[in-house]
Amino acid sequence: MRPMIIFNQVNKWYGEYQALTDVSAEIKSGEVVVVCGPSGSGKSTLIRTVNRLEPIERGEIFFDGLDIHGSSYRLNHLRRRIGFVFQSFNLFPHLSVIDNVMLSPVKVLGEKKSDAKRLAGELLERVGMSHRAGAFPAQLSGGQQQRVAIARALAMKPPVMLFDEPTSALDPEMVGEVLSVMRGLAQEGMTMMCVTHEMNFAREVADTIWFMDQGKILEKSTPQYFFSAPQHPRAQRFITDLAAH
Repeated sequence: MRPMIIFNQVNKWYGEYQALTDVSAEIKSGEVVVVCGPSGSGKSTLIRTVNRLEPIERGEIFFDGLDIHGSSYRLNHLRRRIGFVFQSFNLFPHLSVIDNVMLSPVKVLGEKKSDAKRLAGELLERVGMSHRAGAFPAQLSGGQQQRVAIARALAMKPPVMLFDEPTSALDPEMVGEVLSVMRGLAQEGMTMMCVTHEMNFAREVADTIWFMDQGKILEKSTPQYFFSAPQHPRAQRFITDLAAH
């Protein structure tokens, strides 16, 4: 399988603070990578470099063979091809659920409204939200809003989906409904990079786990090895702490 995303010696600073240090890793087409680690370890910074929400100071990131931080890469073209789901759902409050999902295909891809509406209907069905197509975001629970946000990202037909702690703003009983949508995407072969604290999801769905601390990837392994026999002392402590909780 060819790599879809390659990080090559990526470094990122905020002033004096180094947020990412020499990060090198790759995500193959169809692979589900879960990035975990303590708060402040650089996980969200790393995922946000992939669609240039965060610039990098040194190194390279390749998406589908192209250097995305190179000067010639068009930002709009990049973001069309990478679905991004945030902690906060970022839906347009003045638009209905179905209009939120239709907006980008019509405005960005120039699709006919009828085609966009049909696709939006299919995607809302897929995330279990077709019964609320005419509702507005304020009328939905957090879990419902996040499922609509996933449908909206999928409407651009991206080859890659990025999830930045998609369940961290949700009440515990809503977490499962969002994770089950993500589980379905993984089973369909979507290439996914997920920053999450949901370790059961990581255990069940990830092909590979990256464990980060202090801006570095300290360990890359399968869930089986990561949870049963982590190699790095910091990862061992993380797993011990998880077990204690």
